[in-house]
Amino acid sequence: MTVTASFGSTRTVRVPVRAGTRRSTYLFLIALVAVLSMAGLVMVLSASAVVSLREFGTPWYYFERQGTYLCLGAVAFFVAQGIRIAFWQRIARPLMVLAGAALVAVLFVGRSAGGASRWLGTGTFGFQPSELAKLALVLFAADVLSRRENAPDWVYRAAPVLLGMVAFVLLIMKQPDMGTAVVLCCCGAAVLFTAGMPAAPLLGLGTVGGLLGYLVAGSASYRAARLMSFLHPFSHASTTGYQSVQALIALGGGHWFGTGIGQSVAAWGYLPNQYTDFIFAVIGQETGFAGSLVIICLFAAIGIVGAQVAWRARTTFESLLAAGITAWLISQAMINIGAVAGLLPVTGVPLPFISYGGTSLIIVLFATGLLANVARRCSGPVPVTGLDGEPATAVGASAVSRRPRQVATAQRQRGR
Repeated sequence: MTVTASFGSTRTVRVPVRAGTRRSTYLFLIALVAVLSMAGLVMVLSASAVVSLREFGTPWYYFERQGTYLCLGAVAFFVAQGIRIAFWQRIARPLMVLAGAALVAVLFVGRSAGGASRWLGTGTFGFQPSELAKLALVLFAADVLSRRENAPDWVYRAAPVLLGMVAFVLLIMKQPDMGTAVVLCCCGAAVLFTAGMPAAPLLGLGTVGGLLGYLVAGSASYRAARLMSFLHPFSHASTTGYQSVQALIALGGGHWFGTGIGQSVAAWGYLPNQYTDFIFAVIGQETGFAGSLVIICLFAAIGIVGAQVAWRARTTFESLLAAGITAWLISQAMINIGAVAGLLPVTGVPLPFISYGGTSLIIVLFATGLLANVARRCSGPVPVTGLDGEPATAVGASAVSRRPRQVATAQRQRGR
């Protein structure tokens, strides 16, 4: 099918639209999420059975809880992809306020674990506000930048996003949780870059943020010890580098095809957090290099699909939303896998879809549902306004998705 879109009084552009391709992208995304989620459920059982039996007298405790979280996450996924995008854009600002209030509350009444205050509620019904902060920041950034897309000054466009991001990062660093703070920065940077923020100031802000993060990391003794153990883990194998060393041993012990599901030595308690932040090490030992590569390829496929959805999106808000969610999922997976493989410092972020945890899994599935919502809408009609101000109609995001810089350039040319 071919449609005609008018971009001026005399210019006409013909754009081919393949609805089947858009539909296949939507279905492929759902398939990727389903495979990763089911793989996570199986690996949580394998990695937690021994600990669960030791603590609760049954090997099924953590598996059953993860299954419950997965069911709730599936409901959240279909709610997110079933309600119109305009609704989620309307609640972006209230959600930002709610997430900020929760981040403040956790510093005063939060539940602590491992030296950090990150949870609200009881042990059975705990909630992690930092996970909500990721979703709120992506929605807020997409909303603000889409509303201000025609503003010529990038500082005016980006200021609310940068202020919100800095506020969230500071609150999360007070918990402290450097890994989540890094993920938030990746989300914000991805949305700003997609919205057309110039590369020079974006790189400058990233450099300043990286230097400040390095100084903050060195200001606390435990963070400095983590950094040193990352650089020389086997020199600290019995202290701060113990977890990293055990993770590397587990990964190396899997060889090409692994020891088999349920046959991991790391799951017997040698590796701390083996079913949460370090579950990828158990995957590496039980499924080997082949299984680890499959997981990495699944996340890479989500990154490719997410980029396609962002490019084909019908509106600026949808495009920015898709870019932010994709950056969230991929950056968090890279940070987690990099820490397990000894390529990055240990930061304590979970592996999306796979690590044990209720708040993380439910909110990640909700965010992916929003991404699927955008993908599903890519084949629908989209209103277009020509450069002369006259309305036009086209089908297919790639036909009419004009970024603000392109529009501004065309307007300057007409003014000449």
